[in-house]
Amino acid sequence: MMTPVDELLDAAVTAARDGGRVIRAAGTVQAAGHKSSATDPVTETDLASEAAVTASLAASRPHDGLLGEEGTVRAGTSGFRWVVDPVDGTTNLLYGSPHVTVSVAAEEQRPDGSWRAVVGVVHDPSRSETFTAVRGRGARLNDVPIRVNDPVPLDRALVATGFAYRSQARARQAETLAGLLPRIRDIRSHGSAALELCWLAAGRCDAYYEDELAPWDWAAGALIAAEAGATVTALGSGVLAAGPALHLLLVHLELERTARVSVPR
Repeated sequence: MMTPVDELLDAAVTAARDGGRVIRAAGTVQAAGHKSSATDPVTETDLASEAAVTASLAASRPHDGLLGEEGTVRAGTSGFRWVVDPVDGTTNLLYGSPHVTVSVAAEEQRPDGSWRAVVGVVHDPSRSETFTAVRGRGARLNDVPIRVNDPVPLDRALVATGFAYRSQARARQAETLAGLLPRIRDIRSHGSAALELCWLAAGRCDAYYEDELAPWDWAAGALIAAEAGATVTALGSGVLAAGPALHLLLVHLELERTARVSVPR
């Protein structure tokens, strides 16, 4: 007999793959509007994928709450809610890049009213890869256990990152990377926070850093990274995630940078 958390995992995998089928079936993709800025697009595929994901979850988990990037919000009575990004990597989708995922996280409400992820699923339809995690039970890729790289020396670290859509935020992020890049192996940015966190979990990079994200961008991926052995900490509205040894080094660099910025001139 399935446990409650197994039921959540099964529902999440089914819903994420339903969204992935919408993405795979999409023909020519065009922007249907914009969100935070003119460079932050939304497409009909985003909306169709969210409809498929939320319909799947409503069918299997009708009493749960739901928070979707494209505006689907539903109150629940079960003590669980779903946090959904139906297309993480919309700009990539517009350009025909394969770095596009569906992210689905199940969160439980704690006694203090806060929420924490207990199940995370990120589905990559172009590669037929499904990353999963259950709190306390590890992380998997297509049902095979995965683990972060650790320890990793700072000068050998491949660090993934992403950028905000607002120009002022990008200027700040560029300043941070300018100080970091000479100290590490290299930087990567694939345009999907969920995918970057899962690739960290699978050892395809060594750290992920981004300081401006929405909850649906990282809810599933952060749990997957943590269950694969990463240390994950909040950074602004974003996250810093890496194997424990490298995470400590990167935190020290961030603290140094913050201290320099905050010194009165």
